[in-house]
Amino acid sequence: MDVSPLIWWLTIGIASAVLLFDVLVIGRRPHEPSRRELVVALSVYIGLAILFGIGVFVFSGPKYGTEFFAGWLTEYSLSVDNLFIFIIIMSKFAVPRQYQQKALLIGIILALIFRGIFIAVGAAAIENFSWVFYLFGAFLIYTAVKLAMEGGEDEDEYEEPAIVKFLERHIPMTSQWTSAKMFIQENGKRIATPMFVVICALGVTDLLFALDSIPAIYGLTKEPYLVLTANIFALMGLRQLYFLIGGLLERLVYLSYGLAILLGFIGLKLVFHALHENELWFINGGHHVEWAPEIPISVSLSVIVGILAITTILSLLKSRSMSAKERDDATGPRNM
Repeated sequence: MDVSPLIWWLTIGIASAVLLFDVLVIGRRPHEPSRRELVVALSVYIGLAILFGIGVFVFSGPKYGTEFFAGWLTEYSLSVDNLFIFIIIMSKFAVPRQYQQKALLIGIILALIFRGIFIAVGAAAIENFSWVFYLFGAFLIYTAVKLAMEGGEDEDEYEEPAIVKFLERHIPMTSQWTSAKMFIQENGKRIATPMFVVICALGVTDLLFALDSIPAIYGLTKEPYLVLTANIFALMGLRQLYFLIGGLLERLVYLSYGLAILLGFIGLKLVFHALHENELWFINGGHHVEWAPEIPISVSLSVIVGILAITTILSLLKSRSMSAKERDDATGPRNM
């Protein structure tokens, strides 16, 4: 895929302008967004992603267009899972609703920076070392097994990262939520606010999330430009999604299992690709493993859509069944 430097900088510039606009708007008027505001913004972001994917189809061909949609859906689904942790962080630090938008926005900006770094490192590694796909694949399979074993049972448990605990112990700060600022002046001294700690917690969490998401999308496309744009579009609507479906997240009881299957599938795809491109001397004498299947991107997209659809449907059915049982338990047996 031939992407000129102009297109790269234009893409980064437009994304930065959108984020800057958000920062200025939210910074001037911190508030809890209305449902209409959320639906409109989320519809715009999703619509732009679809239009961009169609543009890739038209100008670069079906292969790259399919890769973008597969990568975007995968990054979006992983981002939805990340919202569980965001909700727990906001609850743990008792962030007022009117300040949560700003915290999420800064967290998303940090996520884009971290992922941009990982994308560049991943692209350089793939370009020079074909065996890196073994590492990516093994890591995703390990993550998938770990996620499946946890099964979402410990979603309410959140342990502060070590760096956040360090900051809380060594930086003067107030525990009061007086504004959305990260630092304030108090008795002539500059001290940190709870917002600073929340931003650090979100930033570290985003860094850990990037360890899963970047190898996953490189299993679907090797084009850094598609990797970057898929991540941008997935993260752009994350803030609106946080407020819009906070209650719905609790009903996606099988989401962890679905994502485990998804990551496991992509991990196997990476391992098969690594075998197909093998250059390691201790595997097949350093020759390519010809029997290793190359899974077409069209199949990958179908599997991704199928996994997400089945996971969502089964989760909602299970939640409805659990709600009905709770109502029956509350009302007791009916008299015949």
